Amino acid sequence: MRTTLTIEDDVAVRLEKELKARQTSFKALINDVLRRGLDDMERPAEPRTPYVLRTVNLGKCLVPNLDSVAEALAHGEGEAFR
Repeated sequence: MRTTLTIEDDVAVRLEKELKARQTSFKALINDVLRRGLDDMERPAEPRTPYVLRTVNLGKCLVPNLDSVAEALAHGEGEAFR
């Protein structure tokens, strides 16, 4: 199949490096890269190990009300809050 590709600059640079390293034709390189990419896309993703969050008991809350920032700051600074 004959087609026209528009290759972005960063990809073109990488392809040129591979062309020099492999000493092959552009057509063979493109076909090999496409095959590898398609094979990789068809392969199922490896299962990820779930992130485990360790919890710590910090004890009783020392601030009476965390719903009000002003009240929490007043308590921390030793001021009476009304």
